[in-house]
Amino acid sequence: MTNITVKNIPEALYERVRHLANANRRSINSEIIVCLERAVGSRRKDVETTLAEARMIRERTAMYIVDDESLDAAKRAGRP
Repeated sequence: MTNITVKNIPEALYERVRHLANANRRSINSEIIVCLERAVGSRRKDVETTLAEARMIRERTAMYIVDDESLDAAKRAGRP
């Protein structure tokens, strides 16, 4: 793998990246790689790929039925 050194990063930008890394449970290095991939990578997805991903998620979560009563109970109990 190739290494890159970035100099003179503004403190505010570094803090935002650090905050994102913590929120996503990643190292700062990993968070920067994700940010670069999103910025440089293709933004267009193939429609069939997107539909296949949506179908897979729907199949995996089919057993989780959320009705108004269970949703209200979860809100009252708070989230873990």
